[in-house]
Amino acid sequence: MLKGRVFEYKEPFELESGRHLPGFQLFYTTWGTLNESRDNVIWVCHAFSGNTFVKDWWGGLFGEGKTFDPAKHFIVCANSLGGCYGSTGPLSVNPETGRPYYHQFPAVTNRDVVKAFHLLREHLELDTIQVLVGGSLGGQQALEWAIEYPEVIQRLVLVASNAVQSPYAIALNETQRMAIEQDVTWQLNTDGAGAQGLQTARAVAMLSYRSHQAYHLGQREQNPKSLDRYRAAAYQRYQGEKLAQRFNAFTYWHLTKMLDSHNVGRGRGSVEEALSQVQAQTLVLGVDSDGLFPLKEQKFLARYIPNATLQIIQSDQGHDGFLLETDQLEKSITSFLEQKPQRKTWIPTVF
Repeated sequence: MLKGRVFEYKEPFELESGRHLPGFQLFYTTWGTLNESRDNVIWVCHAFSGNTFVKDWWGGLFGEGKTFDPAKHFIVCANSLGGCYGSTGPLSVNPETGRPYYHQFPAVTNRDVVKAFHLLREHLELDTIQVLVGGSLGGQQALEWAIEYPEVIQRLVLVASNAVQSPYAIALNETQRMAIEQDVTWQLNTDGAGAQGLQTARAVAMLSYRSHQAYHLGQREQNPKSLDRYRAAAYQRYQGEKLAQRFNAFTYWHLTKMLDSHNVGRGRGSVEEALSQVQAQTLVLGVDSDGLFPLKEQKFLARYIPNATLQIIQSDQGHDGFLLETDQLEKSITSFLEQKPQRKTWIPTVF
């Protein structure tokens, strides 16, 4: 049975920015049973708007008879620090003031998130993680973890992710934040501040999550005589409204900033040097039609991570192919897990 729990850390928690949180909590779920040797741990880092219930959004990979089976594995997924699904975030009450943080919530980076996850791992008394898997933002966090604590991770699966956030992706995120800023309610200290702007931000994001072909296949106008109320237009509004019902603009703002600050080379000499610190046997998966985290970013990871294999997912869906093409993902990951662990000398591969 999938179980939800809360981990509370009651000491001051210093952030990469130099600011601190006066403690925090992480909401996490576990699924399956930890074996006697405690070496069957699968840890999942969720994507941008994901939650801890992995079967809800990666059901093709997690579940009975799937690649990650709770009958065989102990599956852990924690809501990211700064999130809105039970972990400390902008809507949480600041114990120092007795009021929600709202606009006063400090910037949180992937390294801060990983440090919090690492504290949860120690709390759960898990010496090693058999497989650490993450997609998109979750892949960034998984990579940071494998660099910062390389001895903990045995196998690493990075899906549609990267080592450094690109200028293109940062520009897209800034455009979304500009949309939130244009909402006259954004300056308010209320849970619903910026909700209309959030809808527009999500609609902008959808254009980067899906490909030109995906829109052609799914939202093409069926009536050639239409002069208004197009399917694609209705789809954009629907996606914005749907997210606004389960998310908040503050968390959205901070998670886009988290994405923007992603750079594994910061303070580590260079990106290449940072990637060379990964000890885990690594599978890098990219989606051939991904315009947000394009294949060249996964090729870069596979080139500089010592124990990396690159697999390419064929899809018309764009970046969201990492969530939708589960048959291909399952085949690639299952094959990877069946390989015997090995260590190899780092020899950059030319693509």
